[in-house]
Amino acid sequence: MKPVYLLPCAGAALLPLVFVTISGAKGDTEPKVSSPIYGVTIPEGYRRWELIAPALEAVPLNELRAVVGNKTAIDAYRSGTLPFPEGTVLVKLAWKQIQSTEFEPATVPGDATTVQVMVKDSKKYADTGGWGFGRFIDGKPVDEAQHQTCFACHEARVKGHDFVFTRFAP
Repeated sequence: MKPVYLLPCAGAALLPLVFVTISGAKGDTEPKVSSPIYGVTIPEGYRRWELIAPALEAVPLNELRAVVGNKTAIDAYRSGTLPFPEGTVLVKLAWKQIQSTEFEPATVPGDATTVQVMVKDSKKYADTGGWGFGRFIDGKPVDEAQHQTCFACHEARVKGHDFVFTRFAP
């Protein structure tokens, strides 16, 4: 008799696991949103990519940033290859900087602000130095007006470094 009583309990205990599994599967099938103008998406698995360099943005942004890259990007940085090869993908993550509650002199990440993506495809993005751009807030691309400023800023400041600001951290 005990197995009869335990069976409904076991089924009830597994119900949350089934729900989580189904919910996770649903998220995997949702279409990716892409940036206006360029059609760039947030790359899958980018949070596991290698760090290229951190950065600290002063006032008015007050952000901590980390730039990561796919294997093509990392290989290019390590070998000093410029221009960057086709297929290079760079992702910049940004957070508001806040003071640590555990260690007062330390600045730590607060709320996430943006995820910015650059994709090297010289044929597709011939008019923008071979780069496509994407800027996302909460997983959604910002408007077209903001995307229209990407290449102009990169062209004016870092044309001699294949339009990329980030240098490899030693």
